[in-house]
Amino acid sequence: MHDLKPVTALGQATPRVDTFDHVTLTENDGLALASVSARLGFEAECHAGLKDLLGAVPHAGKAVLHNPEAGFWTGPEQWMIGAPKAAQPYLADDLRSRLGVAASVTEQSGAWVCFDLLGAGMVDVMERLCAAPVRRMQAGDAQRTIIHQLGCFVICYSDAQDLRILGPRASARTLHHALVTAALSAA
Repeated sequence: MHDLKPVTALGQATPRVDTFDHVTLTENDGLALASVSARLGFEAECHAGLKDLLGAVPHAGKAVLHNPEAGFWTGPEQWMIGAPKAAQPYLADDLRSRLGVAASVTEQSGAWVCFDLLGAGMVDVMERLCAAPVRRMQAGDAQRTIIHQLGCFVICYSDAQDLRILGPRASARTLHHALVTAALSAA
């Protein structure tokens, strides 16, 4: 029998935390993710299911920060839903059961790396990395942007203090390097 051990996207046994004077960068390995796409002709049913789950349907450029689930708009009739793995270990399966034929649901937990950037210097760090208007972002704003040539999502959890960054898991080290480099240069 193999002795397999799970590792984070950065290849460690525990999530990495980088602390700087003005921000803290934390690899968030405890996030379950699933994409939801409304099926043609079932948009109203899909919206009703998302509203029941989140309290509202996220619109373009927005996230609904419900607890424990949260969701953000990724494209026309498409959303990404996230929740703590501890609370929703089978998020995609639960969404499939909830939404039925109204939506196509795809497990995304292993496809994305999540970094939480927290602190007063968050805006200065992000302005070095991407064109997302982080200075104007408010809690509940979500943007698709490019960070270090990687397609990423940026979700604002609290005004000018708390940001979540989702990037491709296969490029986790590249994204982490870019975030650390920007944090060091903003110090």
